[in-house]
Amino acid sequence: MNFYWFARNLMKFFIYILFRVDIDGLEKLPREGAYIVCSNHINYLDPLVIGTSIHRKMSYMAKEELFKNKLFGYILLKLGMFPVNRSGADISAIKSAIRVLNKGDVLGIFPEGTRNLQKSEMKAKPGLAMIAIKAKVPIVPVAIISDYKLFGKIKIKINEPIIYDEYYHSKIDVDTYQQLSQKVMDTIEYQTKLSALIN
Repeated sequence: MNFYWFARNLMKFFIYILFRVDIDGLEKLPREGAYIVCSNHINYLDPLVIGTSIHRKMSYMAKEELFKNKLFGYILLKLGMFPVNRSGADISAIKSAIRVLNKGDVLGIFPEGTRNLQKSEMKAKPGLAMIAIKAKVPIVPVAIISDYKLFGKIKIKINEPIIYDEYYHSKIDVDTYQQLSQKVMDTIEYQTKLSALIN
């Protein structure tokens, strides 16, 4: 067992002790090939919760500040994470993301760019759709519904993949990328609001 799977299983053990994790829609994940898992971001534990819920190795973009400590940065790299500069369009991070997908692996993205602590209206950045279209892969919207209270419930709602294949051979501007990314976030936001009404 390599370091990634050892760390994943260890984290899963602790998460499932501390929280009640309920996953809905695992059957909607593509059975093979690369895809992007896109979700809302409300807590530092979000990458761990999703990473331990999906039965494929995942890579994540992580803010570059986390890599300043060499030891911690090394561990993050071993876990499949790579740095992104959130202050602007980070071409290097976009290329790294596309390389992950071109290898047939799974990529996790938080399109809002940071945690939405106030749980306000979800606004996506254009990079999500840009990466998906350039890598020619589906996007799987995932809603994380929880207040992360100790021993409380974390609901993971996996939605049907969104495929923008009609844009694969088109020239697209930034505004269109943003609109396509926002469409994915609207799906996630709908699930979070629906859950709030039900509960």
